[in-house]
Amino acid sequence: MTGDGADRTPGTAIDPPEWFRSAAAVSNPEIYERFERDWPDCWARAGDLLDWEREYETAFRGGDTPPFEWFPGGELNASVNCLDRHLPERKNQRALVWEGQLDERRSYTYLELYREVNALAAGLRDLGVEAGDVVTIYLPMVPELPAAMLACARLGAIHNVVFAGFSADALATRMRRADSGFLLTCDGYYRRGDAIAQKNKADNARLELDRDVDVVVLDHLGQGVHLGEGYHDYDDLIDAHEGTEVEPVARDAADPLFRIYTSGTTGEPRGVTHTTGGYLAHVAWTAQSVLDIRPEDTYWCAADIGWITGHSYVVYGPLALGTTTVLSAGTADHPERDRLWKLIDRHAVDVFYTAPTAIRAFMKWGAEHPERHDLSSLRLLGTVGEPIDERAWHWYRDHIGGGDCPIVDTWWQTETGAILVSTLPGVDAMKPGAAGKPLPGIEAEVAGPGGEPVDPGERGELVLTRPWPGMPTALAEGADWGERATTERDGWRYYPEDAATVDDDGYVTFLGRADESVNVAGRRFSTMELESTIVGVPGIAEAAVVGADHETTGTAIYAFVAPEHGADEGELRERVRDAVEDAVGAVAIPEAVVFTPDLPKTRSGKIMRRLLEDVANDEDLGDTSALRNPEIVGELQSRTPD
Repeated sequence: MTGDGADRTPGTAIDPPEWFRSAAAVSNPEIYERFERDWPDCWARAGDLLDWEREYETAFRGGDTPPFEWFPGGELNASVNCLDRHLPERKNQRALVWEGQLDERRSYTYLELYREVNALAAGLRDLGVEAGDVVTIYLPMVPELPAAMLACARLGAIHNVVFAGFSADALATRMRRADSGFLLTCDGYYRRGDAIAQKNKADNARLELDRDVDVVVLDHLGQGVHLGEGYHDYDDLIDAHEGTEVEPVARDAADPLFRIYTSGTTGEPRGVTHTTGGYLAHVAWTAQSVLDIRPEDTYWCAADIGWITGHSYVVYGPLALGTTTVLSAGTADHPERDRLWKLIDRHAVDVFYTAPTAIRAFMKWGAEHPERHDLSSLRLLGTVGEPIDERAWHWYRDHIGGGDCPIVDTWWQTETGAILVSTLPGVDAMKPGAAGKPLPGIEAEVAGPGGEPVDPGERGELVLTRPWPGMPTALAEGADWGERATTERDGWRYYPEDAATVDDDGYVTFLGRADESVNVAGRRFSTMELESTIVGVPGIAEAAVVGADHETTGTAIYAFVAPEHGADEGELRERVRDAVEDAVGAVAIPEAVVFTPDLPKTRSGKIMRRLLEDVANDEDLGDTSALRNPEIVGELQSRTPD
């Protein structure tokens, strides 16, 4: 491995166990050939997972360039697909299981959730919400959040979920950009045992807007809420419409289902609008084929619904398939570091989907925590959000999956709506460190600076060269996305801005964002490459690499490192430097190796590198409202050399 682009090679291929393959939702390896041969009609398999008010004419209509139409002519309602159609067979099956921060528990059967959604939809309708209106939802991880999403979908309204940890300014910005005149929030919620005054933030955001806003407030803490003009009590709306059934509004397949904004932690938030038909079909198909979700399962995606992963694989994917989905408030290490494993044991979870950042934290805390609990119910493990290194992959499989569970390492993003690159767990061998091949029906390649495909093992940038059902409205319509979506001599292309390599078998290994690099003395190093080298050192749980100003080289490498419990920092520092020198070269040896008990992360689990750069350069830290662990900031500043 060198700093000039020769990247790590994923581990030895591991075949899925026969016990899994024989019962998997997708187990025929010919599926790749069939999707390629039948493209785009192959996507009818995804469309046919849904119930349509009016059948679509064809799976796809379009040429080599936008506009692209998915399931044209079709009409459907997302709320019906997640609730109504399941009632004849599973009205008494649990749809949602909720675990609160203070060990509270609630569950909703499909019938109970159907009734809650209908009552809320009726209440929102009385407030004036109509098809096409934008309703902003500013709630923590409580059952009322997915209920509100589905109530909006029932009315044909567009929901705009804003992560509960964001500031009042961030909320106001997203409401203003979405032209939203309705807000659903709560009085507050608990985080690590402390009460967060959510309504105060919502009140301040409302004052920043130059339009009237109707606000619905959930009394989540149970201490009573003062409501002024323009405010409405959530429970009063539900009680006033108990037993009401709202006729679902049929939506065209291309009509918007929701709007979601990127986090904005590295720049201005970008609004992304996803469609009702293409998006829902794509998440249902990938939830079934990649995550192997079945109606009889208890499934847990540990993401917050405020992010796209929560939209797609906490709410819409699993509920469209009629499974039981787990919601959990709070954090993985409060009140104890075995909380996740306790919940998997308690609910006999079949499929667990989380982020590599979380897995590396579990490693740091120690295997003794999962070992206290029975995790034998697990059938499949998944990762999402960033590349997972080999060491974390094997730890996850050995200590959580009992050494036998398949792992799907999934790649996708807010803009894609659903998974695009992964192994099919009942078909493909796993390669630790590599995500997998583009899924059936997805066409992607790794390209060089000139857009030409690179050789196997050579670093390049992932490019999607064909449309997909879950693509957002703007891409389907051909809106201007700058250089990310272009029409070139070889046709339409979308650049997700992720660096990658591809091997001889077509497996893609992701190396982080294409612009995540450090230029030292004229040589450019991938931060993912350096971080992978560092976490490969025994005793290191997590690492993040950033650049800092340097008088001689222009930029120096700062490595922020979270060691495993009990590790000797002095010895580790030398091993980190030696590992980087051996793998990359002497010029890439970190100027500083800063040990820290944790890395600053957003609530979605992503490392906030922008903040680390500010710390390394002794600059003002700016907005830290997206951090899930703000207490680590002072620790980082005190440990970082001037």
